[in-house]
Amino acid sequence: MKIDVLSLFPEMFGGVLHSSIMKKAQANGAVTFGVTDFRDYSTSKHRKVDDYPYGGGAGMVLKPEPLFAAVEAISEGLEKPPRVILMCPQGETFTQKKAEELSSEEHVVFICGHYEGYDERIRQYLVTDELSIGDFVLTGGEIAAMAVIDSVVRLLPNVLGNADSPVLDSFSTGLLEHPQYTRPSNFNGMEVPDVLLSGNHAEIDKWREQQSLLRTFERRKDLLKDAPLTEHQRKFLHQLKRENK
Repeated sequence: MKIDVLSLFPEMFGGVLHSSIMKKAQANGAVTFGVTDFRDYSTSKHRKVDDYPYGGGAGMVLKPEPLFAAVEAISEGLEKPPRVILMCPQGETFTQKKAEELSSEEHVVFICGHYEGYDERIRQYLVTDELSIGDFVLTGGEIAAMAVIDSVVRLLPNVLGNADSPVLDSFSTGLLEHPQYTRPSNFNGMEVPDVLLSGNHAEIDKWREQQSLLRTFERRKDLLKDAPLTEHQRKFLHQLKRENK
């Protein structure tokens, strides 16, 4: 996979893209990164990329020319155009399902904006997706893009040490993940549930499944509406609802 980022502050990405899982993913050839300062594509003598909004109003708006030119340069010679993602508070809320979708792409370009907003022609004619990581506003799109990139890259083959890890993550199954414990089994009188020490893997799997349902029921009931539940999961959930009336 190739991931390009268009940013006015490319130095922000150094630590994130060259540490931990992102570093490992590059080392094993799963992904390559390119970070471009799109000021380099400004036609202005002073590398200007923003201007006042037509019609008046507060703030500055990103001009279309530098971003169109940057994406065109990145896409030159490609048989298939890249997926171009605009990080924006007005965009579709990013989810694990979207991360899984993007992880199958060959080439993704992230545009990180600043100032008051984007010239609308960027939305209409350049990007394929607009994504938001939540209902709040950041100074720019860089931090949001880093979060999305991390979420996508960890799903690529051979990136995580355990192939089951991304499959069992919270949200991947439609539910929140079950509680996890490790040694010691007794820490200051706080004990690990007996079932996890039993060696009975069928009972452990049953406990984890029920705990996952319970945790989702207690913390994120909204996820249950679309979760692909089995018949016995539905029965357990019905029991939970009856007990919590």
